[in-house]
Amino acid sequence: MKSNTTKGPAAPKKSLGARIRENWQLYLLLIIPVVLTFVYKYIPMYGIQIAFRDYKAGRGIWGSEWVGMYWFERFFNSPNAARMIKNTLLLSLYALLWGFPIPIILSLCINQLRFKRYKRTIQTVLYAPHFISTMVVCGMIRIFLSPSGGLINLIAGTSVDFLTESRWFRTIYIVSGIWQDAGWGCIIYLATLSSVDSSLYEAAKVDGASVFQRILNIDIPALLPMAMLNLIMSAGSLMNVGFEKAWLLQTDLNKATSDVIAVYVYQLGIEQAKYSFSTAIGLFNTVVNLILLFAVNYISKKFNEVDFV
Repeated sequence: MKSNTTKGPAAPKKSLGARIRENWQLYLLLIIPVVLTFVYKYIPMYGIQIAFRDYKAGRGIWGSEWVGMYWFERFFNSPNAARMIKNTLLLSLYALLWGFPIPIILSLCINQLRFKRYKRTIQTVLYAPHFISTMVVCGMIRIFLSPSGGLINLIAGTSVDFLTESRWFRTIYIVSGIWQDAGWGCIIYLATLSSVDSSLYEAAKVDGASVFQRILNIDIPALLPMAMLNLIMSAGSLMNVGFEKAWLLQTDLNKATSDVIAVYVYQLGIEQAKYSFSTAIGLFNTVVNLILLFAVNYISKKFNEVDFV
């Protein structure tokens, strides 16, 4: 039997002015973050032109000579440019490859725990390292890896100074990063899993689905959109290797793998006061990140029909 009800005409769209008058309290609250973002993120972009000038502090930005792409050419022609770009990319890619899946795996495992007190204890233990400062973490790494009395050498029965061997730097950097941030990173995935309809699990149990099958067919599809969003955000900062840890763990003997762009920019800009040169390198870094961000978003949109940017 067909219904005689018909859909009425669509409600006319309200103008921007009408929406602002109707929700003026929300727009008023929005002013504060917009102003802060504009002041601290967009106004400083005026200084980007330093990368195209021979900047002298006494002359100011406009008084300094315009040199165009000179600093970029100087960087790419320097003997260390290829090594720094390679180190930065490899360190970021390895950290993404090994570090990205760990929070997802942890969240899937924690979600299977049924004793709430035990579950909260596990979560607290995993979250805690995130709140330790980078300097303290690097100090702990140096103590644990000390060739004389370090925990790792005591267990292995060796006396290897890991921080003076360049082949160990990436492993140390990535493993310590996973230990520090994996627990914190799984929070958002646990929140996503908590919103999954419990009736889906009950129906799967009735159908005889095992734990692995429930994870494969319910949990992972629920986590996929959030995982893709995090992947896109991670790709947008692929060239931004954490400066503090790389700087604190760097030695003269491990520079072959620890010499990354962020450390080089610090050495040029702060220690040697080469502002134009360091700004040019930083701008190159940012442009690469922006390209990667849009590339990964484009790929994710093609595969998942979801556009995050």
